[in-house]
Amino acid sequence: MKIHGARILLVGASGGIGAATARVLAERGGRIALGGRRPEALSELARTLDGSAFPVVGDITTDEGRGALVTEALSGLGGLDLLVNAAGLLDFIPFGHHDPSAVERIFRANTIGPMLLAQSLLPSLQESGGRIVNVGSIFGSIAFPYFAAYSASKFALRGFSEALRRELAGSGIGVTYFAPRAVRTTINSDTVVRMGEATGMKMDDPKVVAHALVRAVEKDRDEAYFGWPESIFVRINAILPRLVDRALRGQSQTMARFARPAPIRR
Repeated sequence: MKIHGARILLVGASGGIGAATARVLAERGGRIALGGRRPEALSELARTLDGSAFPVVGDITTDEGRGALVTEALSGLGGLDLLVNAAGLLDFIPFGHHDPSAVERIFRANTIGPMLLAQSLLPSLQESGGRIVNVGSIFGSIAFPYFAAYSASKFALRGFSEALRRELAGSGIGVTYFAPRAVRTTINSDTVVRMGEATGMKMDDPKVVAHALVRAVEKDRDEAYFGWPESIFVRINAILPRLVDRALRGQSQTMARFARPAPIRR
């Protein structure tokens, strides 16, 4: 798909992958509604994008928030060509200690919110022959210990993306599932960073990830996995999961030293 002149709603734009993606889309000539919960951060980002973007404030985990995002984005853009769901929450905690309400928040942010937002925008995307991009994770294909709720929510988002893509085949609407490995953003606590260093987990710069995401959109990719060798492990896990179980056993013991009951980061 051509980005220049495209009308884009980017949710989760106030930080991390979302903010970096906004900059790449603006460089390509996209017109962007920057969606998120933090008006100050969104306004500051919009000011740096030379008039190609404007903030739309709303929380995708609530009906009211999603409604506000849809109404303001469509009003400001006059239609929609591309929806990018990049918002998300992360946990790193033994599942037995996880607050049930936190598990629910993770699923509302990572899975249910993107699903219902896409549903609301299907008529507009149908008119334009547009595309939906759901930002998942390598953890949505390889389930990691101590990230149980996060992995499960991204597995669900991947399944939704696959099902919706098949359902919309021939409709003119495309669906892309983009899955990076760990990214250096504030979603990762200091504890997660230290754990990553101890286990050899690689973390990518959000700018690099954003360029890969936009390339996947421009090439109309159905799926794109970013990170080597993690993208190969995704294929191995799909065929030989017990082999990956054995490979992760030692790493899991190291991770256990860092995992502590703590609130999720928003």
